[in-house]
Amino acid sequence: MTDRVDSAALPAIGGWTHGSLRRIAAMMLRYWYLLRSSWPRLIDLVYWPTVQMVTWGFLQYYVATNAGFFARAGGTFIGAVLLWDILFRGQLGFSISFLEEMWSRNIGNLMMSPLRPHEFIAALMVMSVVRLSVGLIPVTLLAIAFFGFNLYGLGLALVAFFFNLMLTSWAIGIFVSGLLLRNGMGAENLAWSIMFLFMPLTCVYYPVTTLPGWLQPVAWALPPTYVFEGMRALLIDKVFRPDLMIDALELNAVLFAAALFGFLKLLKSARRHGSLMQSGE
Repeated sequence: MTDRVDSAALPAIGGWTHGSLRRIAAMMLRYWYLLRSSWPRLIDLVYWPTVQMVTWGFLQYYVATNAGFFARAGGTFIGAVLLWDILFRGQLGFSISFLEEMWSRNIGNLMMSPLRPHEFIAALMVMSVVRLSVGLIPVTLLAIAFFGFNLYGLGLALVAFFFNLMLTSWAIGIFVSGLLLRNGMGAENLAWSIMFLFMPLTCVYYPVTTLPGWLQPVAWALPPTYVFEGMRALLIDKVFRPDLMIDALELNAVLFAAALFGFLKLLKSARRHGSLMQSGE
């Protein structure tokens, strides 16, 4: 006669048995290992509260120290929202098209086909513009109807703003795609949230001078900062700043080249480790 007792034979206490508790604990351990092994998930836990606090904290400080801000800068917030949407939706459109290949587990097939990486990236860039246009054009028309703000009234300056913002969004989308290739769907949250990391630093709703002195060089190292500063100069001072657009273009060239280099390195690493055929968690 054995002293071992099957857990299924133990009496249930409040509907719970020793076996069910062990299964629950096993699932909790499984999710803990999944969380612990994925640094994007760990970062995501503190990411959103930090971004919200920093962004709106700087905005509150700026508004509080500029009593005549709303009188002098009518339309600045709406313009910032629309330009931010170009930056965010451009990157998201790129990343979603890439994620659709991940969701359908088609990445391995594409990488083994005659399709070259730069051709794949070019197709994703075009699709990001298509997705952005579908979402942005109705919003700009609503801005005219409800608030009387005409984004197209910015003229040629809008072309410079748009081109620089799209270059930044493509660069970030390319790098995130490389991380997805290497880390699988465990890095999916980055595709949805990484752009918000740049919101407080690119000074979407307030000038760079609002930031602490030690943080301002970081802001000036990001191409979108020059676009939003240029937008405020145009709407508030009625002056177009081509120097800001040139600086943004130079930084974008460096950022885009670095993103391409990172993507190719991550793709090579994914091929070496077999990640292309294991696009799950």
